[in-house]
Amino acid sequence: MSSLRPRVVLVTRETELSALLARHGTRGQVEFYLSSRGQVFEEVETRDRIQRDAVAAAKVMVPQDWSFAEVERGDLNRFLFFPNDIVVALGQDGLVANLAKYLDGQPVIGVTPSTDMGEGVLTPHALKTLPDLLQRSGAGDIEAQARAMVEAQIAGGDRLLALNELFIGHRSHQSARYELQFGGESEFQSSSGMIVSTGTGLTGWARSIMAATHAKFSFGVEEPKAVFFTREPWPSRTSGDRLRAGLIEENAPLQVLSRINEGGVIFADGIEQDFLGFDWGAQVDVHVADARLRLVVE
Repeated sequence: MSSLRPRVVLVTRETELSALLARHGTRGQVEFYLSSRGQVFEEVETRDRIQRDAVAAAKVMVPQDWSFAEVERGDLNRFLFFPNDIVVALGQDGLVANLAKYLDGQPVIGVTPSTDMGEGVLTPHALKTLPDLLQRSGAGDIEAQARAMVEAQIAGGDRLLALNELFIGHRSHQSARYELQFGGESEFQSSSGMIVSTGTGLTGWARSIMAATHAKFSFGVEEPKAVFFTREPWPSRTSGDRLRAGLIEENAPLQVLSRINEGGVIFADGIEQDFLGFDWGAQVDVHVADARLRLVVE
């Protein structure tokens, strides 16, 4: 550990109620909006209260002689993490995936505000365990998984990291055209895009794709592997559907050359606003990233 005292960074996301109030202005208008759609305002309000109470409790649990910072998911791309940070993700599993690409080895403690509010795969810890987890993380006496991530690198340009999966295709999910190179083979395809999943992502979007296509892949969350799937590739006189899926390993990267005239994108972990452009002529190399997410497990 660094000789510097730790800084705890509490990462949260906007609640449903906060987003609705920002859109509709008043509580009464939100109630009307929800009731007109058969939804119950009190349920949204309860989830908001649980989240706010959890945030207030988590702040009190930070040792008084440590530094503290708080950031919402929407501001992560403008937030500067420090090497001595201990990151607390307070919310649902997706929050951990959203912040992973901004980190460089800092430990992440995933805390769920309520067992009713998510699966708890990446946020398995109860709030009451946070003081002990912080002390042990600060002392370097903690077990953490080094979860593999996948990286998209545009030739001569930017890169994008993902903990769960990358999407490569058209921003509207309409037909995407590209040339795929993998395992010494190449194929021109027209499909609704590609998904590249890590071991962590196999329980998410990739799981539904495997159920629909009967393509089966299984590997651990720390293994340096990823898998790609092409979504509904269309066989025609000019396009093929032979390379539907494949295992990406350290010696088997994936390359994709865009033939999308306009609207081609690559985004990570469901965040469509943070993307790489992938229009005609752009080439992306997709491989297992050197970076790992250090997820505290005990």
